[in-house]
Amino acid sequence: MTRPGPEHTTLPVDAVLDTVSRALGDRGAAVLCAPPGSGKTTRVPLALMDAPWLAGRRIVMLEPRRVAARAAARFMAAGLHERVGDRVGFRVRFESAVSDRTRVEVVTEGVLARRLQRDPELADTGLVIFDEFHERSLETDLALALTLDVRRQLRDDLRVLVMSATLDAAPVSRLLGDAPVIEAAGRPWPVTVEHLAPPRGRAAPGTTVDPAAVAGAVRRALDGGDGDVLVFLPGVREIRRSAEALEDLRARGVDVLALHGELPPDAQDRALRAAADGSRRVVLATNLAESSLTVDGVRAVVDTGLARRPHFDPNTGLTRLETVPVSRASAEQRAGRAARQGPGRALRMWPEAEHARRAEHEPPEIRSADLAPLALELASWGVAEPGALDWLDPPPAAAWGRARDLLAQLGALDSHGRLTALGRRMAALPAHPRLARMLAGAGDDAREALAADLAALLDGPDPLRGTDAGVDLLPRLDALRAHRDARRASGGSARALARAERVSAQLRPRRARAAATDPRHAGALLLAGYPDRVARRRGAERGRFLLASGRGLRVAPEDPLAGEEWLVVPDLDAGAADAFAFRAVALDEPTVREMLHDRITRSERVAWNDREQAVEALREERIGAMVLDRAPLADADAAAVVAAMADGVRRMGLGALPWGEHGRELQARIESLRAWEPDAGWPACDDAALLDTLDEWLTPYLAGMLRREHLARLDLDAALRARIPGHLQRRLDEGAPTHLRVPGGSRLRLAYVPGEAPRLPVKLQEMLGCRETPAVCWGRVPVVLELLSPARRPLHVTQDLPSFWANAYPQVRKEMRGRYPKHPWPEDPLSAEPTRHTTRRSQRR
Repeated sequence: MTRPGPEHTTLPVDAVLDTVSRALGDRGAAVLCAPPGSGKTTRVPLALMDAPWLAGRRIVMLEPRRVAARAAARFMAAGLHERVGDRVGFRVRFESAVSDRTRVEVVTEGVLARRLQRDPELADTGLVIFDEFHERSLETDLALALTLDVRRQLRDDLRVLVMSATLDAAPVSRLLGDAPVIEAAGRPWPVTVEHLAPPRGRAAPGTTVDPAAVAGAVRRALDGGDGDVLVFLPGVREIRRSAEALEDLRARGVDVLALHGELPPDAQDRALRAAADGSRRVVLATNLAESSLTVDGVRAVVDTGLARRPHFDPNTGLTRLETVPVSRASAEQRAGRAARQGPGRALRMWPEAEHARRAEHEPPEIRSADLAPLALELASWGVAEPGALDWLDPPPAAAWGRARDLLAQLGALDSHGRLTALGRRMAALPAHPRLARMLAGAGDDAREALAADLAALLDGPDPLRGTDAGVDLLPRLDALRAHRDARRASGGSARALARAERVSAQLRPRRARAAATDPRHAGALLLAGYPDRVARRRGAERGRFLLASGRGLRVAPEDPLAGEEWLVVPDLDAGAADAFAFRAVALDEPTVREMLHDRITRSERVAWNDREQAVEALREERIGAMVLDRAPLADADAAAVVAAMADGVRRMGLGALPWGEHGRELQARIESLRAWEPDAGWPACDDAALLDTLDEWLTPYLAGMLRREHLARLDLDAALRARIPGHLQRRLDEGAPTHLRVPGGSRLRLAYVPGEAPRLPVKLQEMLGCRETPAVCWGRVPVVLELLSPARRPLHVTQDLPSFWANAYPQVRKEMRGRYPKHPWPEDPLSAEPTRHTTRRSQRR
């Protein structure tokens, strides 16, 4: 086996190198579990470089991050006393160092996927190593699925090795055909873990950590030992704020450096190397530094326990950045950075009790990512459904469906789900399908160059974020061109613009230079890639828009674009309520109509308007939920108008109907008969039933009505009676009459309450001589008599009149005859004549 030079130091992984080689030779696949600092990344490829089963072919090793790929290649080359690009090389985006002599090539996952698309047999490769597999990026899962497909279909001699420090090995072993699992011993140096009390300060604006608390933990790490300190923070904003809080360390001779993916390679390399003069350093890093990297000189780690991860919502099609606690496995990886070159300590900024409650492993990105790039890669591979390949975690169905729908909208897939000619051009470009659509369909050289510049700006950090340029992409285009022409930029802006220029040059096939920016061209190009991100101003408030998806969008009210009518918003955050725009371009309506003509739907809409309380008949043009144009519809279909009016009644409630004095009485009479004769076939007329059957009984009476006030013309009595079957129509008045004639001659109105006996308010004198209680429902339901005094005040309530005369009347007579002496109070009420008059004089008359 090949070993590094004479300065070689024994590392834990060395003890299993022969076992790994035999497993790959015998079984063709293996899983290697080795803790952080064990040497697997740099020892394993060199040890296998001359394995007989490799037959002179190349080893390709995948690293999840570009900085780790470069660093690993340089370290291995140094161990062989060679330059990078000789026997050990690397290939990452924008940079490569390989030659015909290269035997070990370290690449990022996207590089392998594209190589497989170009050369499915991997003819020059004998072994593919997936390093730090526990990170489970979307590209890692894709690269492994494609590699296993090649191995199954074309190259049974292609070896596969999966390596990780914190990996649940059993599922991976099964995926590789029950490959052997090989475990290396623990790390060469111990690491002491200390959990700090939760910080009491507040996070800085726009961040998720308290810079003062981070600074305090860093000072504690510096004072508690020697060596450098590596600090894990969730993002660039937190790095910037924490650096400001540590500014005083420079006076102590401590250098404060940043390490994140937006930095140029030379700045990343500087953070990885120990200071030449031996001075101490504090390296503020994202989770970029979590795996496969040795940051020279580090003896202490300060871990905030947080990471920023994208979360894609398939329901909205939008991605939201979320700051989340890292898993226990990730925390173990981070702690291991402190013990790469000697004993170390890790300070965790969360309680030990909370640590035990954290997830064991990070969730794979495939569960929460935008799957459009994956779907395009699989379509290019010739796979219509992911089930045709082997996955550790298959793509979720909802996100997969959304991805395929997007590719179809972009024109990359035909109606059968196959790649179109445009889709093949898109798949050949190293960009997200949205950006690839802009580039592939740009047209002439000038627009192609403009599309490349737009794609480059959207692909990386925003060079003008936080400036008075707001969210408008056009000033960023101008800044990129100024940087290209005269390099007029500095600091972070210069780095972002330099990166954008590299990306643009990579994406621009003919390197054509665009003329002065035409906003319509920029907007049209962006609409090609983001047809669902068109937004129209909503209401009078500045900065409020509506996306075609129906979701709200906000732009800061003071932003120059806040007052525009139309925007296309390629860069936004989904947000909790409304989405928030980061980068956008203003549009005009002709451009929207031209670019999205195939998405415009035209319809005639007749619907109830709650605000106007009227039927609204309109001709509409829409793009999704967004209205392009709306005009009155004079010749609306009569049936549709009636249905909309009925819907209006349903929404307003039955109280909007003209019940009048007796409408509710009619409803109650029908309901009473339904209760008294449950098997007779009386229809349900309670409010719930009337609302449920509105279309059946009300719509025939709504013709010609357009507004709430028109309901006053409604013959509600006729509408309700029409519900009653013909054979029951006459029985309604017979069984539940509206009035009863009492012995005194008056015709009095009955009061109905569904489920109860009707009530009849009547003066006691009008019931004199009556021996039986009046009844309805053909004598089956006695009426409740509310017996009144001559002044119509309550005297007694009874449903048994004979009992009243015999038992209660004597007491009533005794109390009332003195109060109302001019009215009859006979001693024998059953033999007395009833009277409806108020005095004896009126009786004589």
